[in-house]
Amino acid sequence: MRGGVLTVAILLLPLSAEARPARCTTTDDGTYPCDFQPTDRAGSFRISAPGKPTFLLNVEEPGRASAFVNLGPRNVSLPGVYVRSEADPACWESDATRARICMR
Repeated sequence: MRGGVLTVAILLLPLSAEARPARCTTTDDGTYPCDFQPTDRAGSFRISAPGKPTFLLNVEEPGRASAFVNLGPRNVSLPGVYVRSEADPACWESDATRARICMR
């Protein structure tokens, strides 16, 4: 700190917001081709596919997330905390319902 001014350097790294093809599996919809889109650096993502619901998973801390399903103009919270599967890290599972969201 010089002259009462604190200088802070910020490193900005690009986050690819473009969707990419993937295979998704959800408890209610089975396995299907989808688009995967990262939404932040913590590992949050959105999956979507024609004729299927759009799911959003927001990582709140490593291995724990909240999940939502998009119903037209609003996102509806899914029950429970979604926990990353230790057996299959591509999957997140609700601790309340055992519903799964997987992306490969």
